[in-house]
Amino acid sequence: MVECLNLERNLKNCTCSYKSCSKRGICCECLRSHWSRKELPGCLFPPEAEKTYNRSLEYFINIWREKLNLK
Repeated sequence: MVECLNLERNLKNCTCSYKSCSKRGICCECLRSHWSRKELPGCLFPPEAEKTYNRSLEYFINIWREKLNLK
């Protein structure tokens, strides 16, 4: 894996609560890994939803639809 030049800055802003992830702070690897499973990274979810560790697209759509009061 190539060294991430933004690792320190990414780690300061990372909202994922899964602290032991080897991809933490390496956003491109995190996104690639989740997307390969048709998921999204935790940083795209609201804090209370992120803590469920459900990264599915369906959950993402439903949680944001609910938060934004969309039908």
